[in-house]
Order: sequence, then C-alpha cells, then structure tokens
Amino acid sequence: MNSNPPLNAAFELASDWPQLLSQAQQLAQSFSPGGHGRRRAGPGDVFWQFRPAQAGDALRSIDWRRSARADEQFVRENEWQAAQAVQFWVDNSAAMQFSSHGESKQHRAATIALALAILLNQAGERVGTSDGALPPQTGRAQISALAQAVARRTSHDFGTPITTDLIPNSLAVFASDFFGDLAALRQRVTRAAALRVQGVLLMVLDPQELNFPFQGRTLFESMAGSLRHESQNADDLRPAYFQALEERQAQLANLAQHLGWQFFIHHTDQPASGALRDLYHALEYRR
Repeated sequence: MNSNPPLNAAFELASDWPQLLSQAQQLAQSFSPGGHGRRRAGPGDVFWQFRPAQAGDALRSIDWRRSARADEQFVRENEWQAAQAVQFWVDNSAAMQFSSHGESKQHRAATIALALAILLNQAGERVGTSDGALPPQTGRAQISALAQAVARRTSHDFGTPITTDLIPNSLAVFASDFFGDLAALRQRVTRAAALRVQGVLLMVLDPQELNFPFQGRTLFESMAGSLRHESQNADDLRPAYFQALEERQAQLANLAQHLGWQFFIHHTDQPASGALRDLYHALEYRR
C-alpha cells in the first residue's frame, strides 16, 4: 500500500547521488576479491604466473628456462589486458521507490551496481549504461556520472531494461524487482544475448514483498498511483501472491539459464556485500 504522491513524470535527478556514491565507495572498499581478482591468462605483455604444462599446450608456450629448474615443464602465462565494457541498467521506476524499512529498492540496487562499477573501474574495465546515455569509459569522472545516472527516477509504474545501445561482446548488469512486463524483458534480454552480451539479472525485493504481512481490509496502490485494488480480506490473497512470486522468480531463472546469463535474488534487509560478491564473481567467470 502506498501513501506517497506520484513522482514527477519527467526524469528527476535525485539530490542524494553524492550520498549514494559515498555509500557505494564504502561498500567497494569493504570488498576483497581474493586471489588474483579479475586477472586471467590471455594475450598481453604483463607476466602473471607459471603453471605446469598440460596436454594440448603448444611447444612454443613452454618456458624452457623455468622448466630446466624442475623435473617438469612449465608454461609462462601473461595477464589478459583487454579492457572489457560493462553496461548497467538500474530500474528507476516508481515501483523501485518502495520501502518498508527506510532504504528503497532502487537505492539498494544502485548502491550495489555502483560499488561493482567502482571495483571494475579499479581493475581497468570500462563502465557505462546500457541505454547509450553514458558510453563505457574508465576514470573517476565516469563513476560520478554513473552515480548520477542510477540515482534518477521516473514515474512509470514498472521498468524494462533499455538495450538499444548495448555493445556486442560486452557484459551487462540489470537490477530491478522485475515486476514489469515479462514478455518485454524476455525480448530485450534475448536481443542482448544475440549480440553475444553476457550478463546478470539481479532481482531486488523489499522484505514486505517477501512476507506479505497484510491482513483484513487493505487498499493496495501502485507507487505511481495508477493501479489500485481494495481487498476486504488480504489474508485470502496471500497464497495466490506467493505462487505468483515464485512463478516470476522461476521464469527469470529459466530465462537467464536459457541465454547463458546468471540470476540472483537480493533482499534489502540483507547485507549488500553478499549481492556485490555474487555479481563480481559472476562477471569474473564470464570474461
């Protein structure tokens, strides 16, 4: 149920983006990738490691000087140095402004996405938005611009990823409650996959959306105020609501699996660090 007035119909730049950036920086600083982070073997000039030779390794890849010091052959691996483009979409619809405990779904989704972008930027990756408004770049100025982009709000009830300017062979992160049109979402994610874009869907939910604590006579109203439903006994709606929520989560998981993407669910009463860890490692293994 919503008692908030509808948001302005035009894009509105949230005034709290500096606070959002500060929180994202703190979250990123608390995160430890572990091991070599996003480093991996590939074409480059920077030495990474020696590893024991395996069946199938070409003779020219053997480091004979290192191998001479042991009873086995070793391969010299350099670090992959090609910068990857990672494009973000954080749902800024009215539904994402909902909160039952202080922090809205959009604020949490934006904090996680921005913290991830900070980590990727530190690793030399290019970050931007999937709508083309902020082409992928590196640098502190880009992070500030991204913070402003993900802090914007619209008055639409629900959001759908904008994928018209996705870069082929890039990575994508879409964060939303995904309560909107599933057919439109499927179409756009499928289009992204056709461009050989690999990515992650992060479903962000408020605890109230998980528990459905409503009882008795209840007026349900969308955050934008365009949808209303009054129930004389909200308890009767609980089984159908839980079934619909489970079905939506299963549909999202199946969509991601079918296209080679990954799907995660995050609750805003949980530490943001868990979702950040999941997204970071999901992208790490897709490079």
